[in-house]
Amino acid sequence: MYALLLCAVMTAPQPDETVRGSYDVVVYGGTSAGIGAAVQASRMGKSVIVVAPEVHLGGLTSGGLGWTDSGLKEAVGGLALEYYRRVKDHYDKPENWKQQKPEEYRLYHRKDDAIWAFEPHIAEQVFEELVAESKFPVDRNEWLDREKGVTKEGTKIVAIRTLSGKTYRGKVFIDATYEGDLMASAGVTFTVGREANSKYGETMNGVQTRRAVSHQFDNPVDPYVVPGDPSSGLLPRIHAGSPGVDGEADNRIQAYCFRMCLTDDDRNRIPFEKPSGYDPKQYELLGRYLRTGWDKVFNKFDPIPNHKTDTNNHGGFSTDNIGMNYDYPEASYERRREIIKEHELYQKGLMYYLANDPGVPEPTRTAMSRWGLPKDEFNDNGHWPHQIYVREARRMVTDFVMTERHLRAIEPTPEPIGMGSYNMDSHNVQRYVDANGHARNEGDIQVSPGGPYPISYRAIVPKAGECTNLLVPVCLSSSHIAYGSIRMEPVFLILGQSAATAAAAAIDAGTDVQKVDYAPLQRRLLADHQVLDLPRPASQGRSAQSLPGVVVDDEAAELTGNWSFSSVVGPFVGTGYRHDGNTDKGKKSAIFRAKLEPGRYIVRVAYTANNNRASAIPVRIHHANGIASVTLDQKKVPSKSDAPFVPVGTFDLDDKAAVEILNEGTTGHIVIDAVQFLKANH
Repeated sequence: MYALLLCAVMTAPQPDETVRGSYDVVVYGGTSAGIGAAVQASRMGKSVIVVAPEVHLGGLTSGGLGWTDSGLKEAVGGLALEYYRRVKDHYDKPENWKQQKPEEYRLYHRKDDAIWAFEPHIAEQVFEELVAESKFPVDRNEWLDREKGVTKEGTKIVAIRTLSGKTYRGKVFIDATYEGDLMASAGVTFTVGREANSKYGETMNGVQTRRAVSHQFDNPVDPYVVPGDPSSGLLPRIHAGSPGVDGEADNRIQAYCFRMCLTDDDRNRIPFEKPSGYDPKQYELLGRYLRTGWDKVFNKFDPIPNHKTDTNNHGGFSTDNIGMNYDYPEASYERRREIIKEHELYQKGLMYYLANDPGVPEPTRTAMSRWGLPKDEFNDNGHWPHQIYVREARRMVTDFVMTERHLRAIEPTPEPIGMGSYNMDSHNVQRYVDANGHARNEGDIQVSPGGPYPISYRAIVPKAGECTNLLVPVCLSSSHIAYGSIRMEPVFLILGQSAATAAAAAIDAGTDVQKVDYAPLQRRLLADHQVLDLPRPASQGRSAQSLPGVVVDDEAAELTGNWSFSSVVGPFVGTGYRHDGNTDKGKKSAIFRAKLEPGRYIVRVAYTANNNRASAIPVRIHHANGIASVTLDQKKVPSKSDAPFVPVGTFDLDDKAAVEILNEGTTGHIVIDAVQFLKANH
């Protein structure tokens, strides 16, 4: 969360402390969650102050992430919904349409009560208006002394001190930073990285090579300095060594980037400049990828008002600076500044490279040259976002941990204080060389939880033995993959408000945050229009273990080519299915192998039918007497009694049984989900 602009000066604590006062609630962090918490505390009649390392308030919401990752809009309530309605009020004023007429922007409709795509300066303005209306103080550019700046008496924080020597006393403290610095300095247990699937009974945690099909290299790209020569070394931004074992834990975290606000309006555009320290060799891997014919550079230039974008990562080599942030969560302020500086250089250099380097195909160079930084955004930071996208850092570990099982409603979630609904979304974590000698990314997951889900109050309070007056709405207690969904800005606004409501309840009752009575807390949250429960659609997935016979899911299939993951159309086996995207015909295949006792088996193939599917898909069954070839029509809906399976024949099979599905010679999308082997009745 640390902007370069804010990091210029950090002084050591002064011998004579300046006591800034005593407050009911002290919020550390000027993120969306921090401002939401402070506004709610003020509205509940509590004295509150925001101690902010930032100068600009709102975190990512005002730092370039204007294409809101809201998920299901009905899950957003309370102050979060009020915020997006206030943003809409700004766009209802003609004077805020300076480069575009409102009717020209497809996501603006006057009849709507909220808007979910907006410019950074409008987002920041709304946060400032909320602060001004609530009349609580905000001390900016104040950085917690992480070594000696937290004073505790027993399990209670009494005061925090910043590097400038200011001391802030409070009854309840809220850590609203993306990094969890106050939480960690207060001695609260936390983790960094990915847990093993086995730790919490998950399926999408830990190392993920098989699932990493999005934002992937769609074409083979040589990773070596001298193509084909491993002894020449690896190109920049590729990591040596094995990516690890699927499902196993590691300490890596998903990639960071800046959510750039760009414009193609010449009246407001600053062309991309060559940054100091620019090195075109850093982008050679991208150049090679582009020269294979990949041309989807511009697929995440999401439009926001006034001919601007929220430009996000897309593809195998893009704005995500993969693998360059591993030490950020626990790093010193100085080291974090270095990491942020490197990310800024990387991303500015990337834009300059795409617009100017002769190794970039001419159509891409010409198209990128149309874009630039807007003159009317981030004016005091060279028109560059003041907020790096900290997609994850520390995560608290307490008595209750939000996991994939809670998000998917396999296990109940106690004492809800808000809801999430976005995909379980992890960006890539590392780039490596695969067994075929090609560059490959690892870590990307984009899987729906299956519907909206509640987030527990227990996930934002530390263990009672560690701290009894601290609430953590951002770096909350969650597994890596569950946090991939929870970490969205509307959810942080929701949890910030709920944390402040709980803080006020603890103060009024004179009790620890762990002992807050949930029933009155729930009543107040509902009175303030928080959404705590929504109907959830019936699960479309069936576990392979629950089905008869031997079932091999697509997770265990041997894949050739890049297959995209989806869970949009059900029913299906497991958490979803893969499809070929109706691309690269003849280059993609999947083999489902099973070690069976010799015998006669009915072979059934699972898929989700749709009109856009292929109707003559080659399927090869490797049986005891040879290979049988059949075709599969995935436009045809499986019978209700068999769904999602259709039989493709009965065969004599043994421990070398395999079913191969190809996309050769097909027209339309091909789905691979699972293959079932049922013993035939004699």
